[in-house]
Amino acid sequence: MTQSKKEEHRTLLLILMTFFVLFYPMLISIYVFLPLFIGAMSYIFIIGLERHKTLYILLAIIFFINLEVNLSLPLFLTIISSLLFYVTFYTSLRHFRRCKICKPLFSVILLDFFYLGALFAFDFIFQVHSIGLDIILLYSLVVDMLVVVLL
Repeated sequence: MTQSKKEEHRTLLLILMTFFVLFYPMLISIYVFLPLFIGAMSYIFIIGLERHKTLYILLAIIFFINLEVNLSLPLFLTIISSLLFYVTFYTSLRHFRRCKICKPLFSVILLDFFYLGALFAFDFIFQVHSIGLDIILLYSLVVDMLVVVLL
């Protein structure tokens, strides 16, 4: 009996995650005050890479592509910046093994700033204006940190 309950909860959680990944970026393009969750999804992407969880990787990639298409951001920039962060900085954060909150929190902050830097570099190189730096991005960073602390 408990095994079927666990399977039902897992199926329900998978359905909710799929709906979130597919429809939340569309809501962001309509309601601009919603947070972007770039840092939180990038951290889930990195956890998927680290633990070899293909579901985490797949959901994060679908979310990123859907977000970039709906907000007219540079395609694959979030994936590339997350992979560059994973290769360059994530190994130095392994010193925070004992602190359960420090590693995800620092990762999300650094991932958000790493993506923002990549976006500004993209704008500078190609002389375009993708996104304006305003209070909504700061709000998105704070909500990203809160979500990762809750996870």
